[in-house]
Amino acid sequence: MRHTAAVPAPLDAVVPGRLAALGRACFRHRRWVLALWVAVLAVGVLIGGRVFDSTVAGTSSGGYESARGTSVVAAADPSLGTVTAVVDGKAVDTPAVRTAVTAAAGDLAKLPGVLSVSDAYQGGPAAHAMRSSDGTASLVSVKLAETTTSAQQNAVTQRLAAIAAPGAHVTIGGDLVLQQEVKNQTQSDTKFGEIVTLPLTLVVMVLVFGGLAAASLPVIGAIASVGGALLAMFGFSHIMDIDTSVLPIATVLGLGLSIDYALLMVNRFREERGHGAGIAAAVERTTATAGRTVAFSGLTVAVALSGLFVFTDPVLRAVAAAGVSVVVIAVAAALTLVPALLGFAGKRIKPPKKAEPDEGFFARTVRRVQRRAVPVALVCIALLMAAGAPFLGANMRSSGASVLPVSSAGRQVSDTIDHRFPQLAPAPVTVVVQGSAQAATTYADQVVAKLPGVAGVRAVQPVSADVSTIDVLVQGDPQGSQAKHVVDELRADRGGLTSYVTGGAASVVDFQHELASRGPWALGLVAVGTLILLFLMTGSVVMPIKALLMNVLSLGCSLGALTMVFQHGWFSGLLGFTPTGGLETFIPVLVFAFAFGLSMDYEVFLLARIKELRDQGYGCKEAVQLGLQRSGRIITSAALLMVIVFAGFAAGQMLMVKQMGIALAVAVAVDATLVRCLLVPAAMSLFGEFNWWAPAPLRKLYARFGLREHVALPPLDVPTAIPVPRSPERTLTRR
Repeated sequence: MRHTAAVPAPLDAVVPGRLAALGRACFRHRRWVLALWVAVLAVGVLIGGRVFDSTVAGTSSGGYESARGTSVVAAADPSLGTVTAVVDGKAVDTPAVRTAVTAAAGDLAKLPGVLSVSDAYQGGPAAHAMRSSDGTASLVSVKLAETTTSAQQNAVTQRLAAIAAPGAHVTIGGDLVLQQEVKNQTQSDTKFGEIVTLPLTLVVMVLVFGGLAAASLPVIGAIASVGGALLAMFGFSHIMDIDTSVLPIATVLGLGLSIDYALLMVNRFREERGHGAGIAAAVERTTATAGRTVAFSGLTVAVALSGLFVFTDPVLRAVAAAGVSVVVIAVAAALTLVPALLGFAGKRIKPPKKAEPDEGFFARTVRRVQRRAVPVALVCIALLMAAGAPFLGANMRSSGASVLPVSSAGRQVSDTIDHRFPQLAPAPVTVVVQGSAQAATTYADQVVAKLPGVAGVRAVQPVSADVSTIDVLVQGDPQGSQAKHVVDELRADRGGLTSYVTGGAASVVDFQHELASRGPWALGLVAVGTLILLFLMTGSVVMPIKALLMNVLSLGCSLGALTMVFQHGWFSGLLGFTPTGGLETFIPVLVFAFAFGLSMDYEVFLLARIKELRDQGYGCKEAVQLGLQRSGRIITSAALLMVIVFAGFAAGQMLMVKQMGIALAVAVAVDATLVRCLLVPAAMSLFGEFNWWAPAPLRKLYARFGLREHVALPPLDVPTAIPVPRSPERTLTRR
């Protein structure tokens, strides 16, 4: 059904409202607006790009016991870290190898910034541990002072790499090298994701809009938003520790949202031009209508991300801060830069040749679903639950060097030490004891070694006069259930000493405790905020609850896919990674926050369209049919662009970035297809008019404060009646 409206005589009235005024201002002063964003982009690239150097690889986990123990060791032994070389391929006792290594050790000890040098030829048990079990490889480890400069560290690395032993080859690693490689790989993956994503996005938008001018605007807006996001994160890096993994996560969110928002703005502009509006009027009307959509969408995503502020983990809090700032910048770009660009390129943007029909693929799909609502709903729910079931058996892990690709030299050295130098491999659990070495030794012998699940205790290592460490070996998986049980036992029986249980297993235990204690509060904050927003949109208490449940099913599907791929290794060869047997601890939390915000954005988009049609007098079933028909194309286009962005970042090498990219791509794809096109129409058909139920007091509240998809636009100066299609953007105002 198509509605037409005869437009009356020309009126000079302007569109009311602040957003319309903003659109007018950006159009009139478009050169200044463009210059401002060019400056933001330039400063963001030149200065904000330094944020990669300001990040911290492996941020400690807030006030957790494992983090406090690490801090105690760092305070007792304030070194910068180590650079380690593996000399491999020739017998350790070969004279030429011995000569080359000892000569390098002597040279290294003289370099500025070097605290100590250890190798396999210095004698004693420590030297023996630096020989591989097969006798064909040895280690050279250099500990650097806390004040060592980058140039001094590079000099150490170069001297290690220059060890020339006939028949042997040298690989450089160590914790300092790992940290730098994580930063470099993250920066490389971020750039790679942008390079892959933007051209593909441009191609898709050319197909959507049918012209290069309209398609290029979202890309330009996204590039400018990324520059602003880098600048914002650079500022945050001076007031809080920003983990390296935060940058690509924030970047992928900024790119996706910026493209999505600009797509809505340009699409509305084309429609207004199709109605006969001039460029200035079309910009004004676009900002007044689609601009409200963008503002509300940003609020929705920000509410979802705000739940991360509840946690004490610095990674999650940094993601929350960076994510919210990226959302603000994406909204600002859509509401200011895009209108200015429309002012420049408006004449080249082709309006649609005809109004969007009320009969098409999406309407036909909904009618088929409505005829079989019960089986469709049951099948969809069953599929989503089955897809999410693997997550119930997910293992949380702290991956360490495994986040890097196997081609990384730092990871190769780490893997070599784990497999060929067992006495030097990081212990699954480490106990930091504040007390004498003798007290630590007694505790290790009389308590630690006798605990169930403990496979052995390494020699107590004094760090300083009053701090020692005990490396504890465990039975089974170093981060499995047995190791976690050992952590709990060690914390329950400290032998009367002041101790801290640290290590990979302890970090996982601490993070899981954080989730158990603060997760419900975070979920509650997000749920309440979302319910309020959806109630103000629909005036119903049924649809917000139903939307929350559907989004949980959609998220479960994404997390289930994440578990099958990264824990069980499905498609690992195709995706180019080695499974670690679990998921990085904080990835499921981030996936929930990001995917929930994006899914709820599409949910509100569709519900607002259906609500508008219902308010116009359509029945429930017809409102659902027309609502999906009039919004399905733009939802599908936006979802496709999001999937391209996420898939581009999933093609990177960093394991955490790959996990986020895959999870979000699956979440958006499932939400835009199975949930929006099948489950939502089926559920709304089953509930009927009960969809709109609310208690009398809440109905009064909605009547006063509710939001609805309507903006009172003055008539255009158009001489004849024209088709008036329903815009696919949500346009919200107080009712």
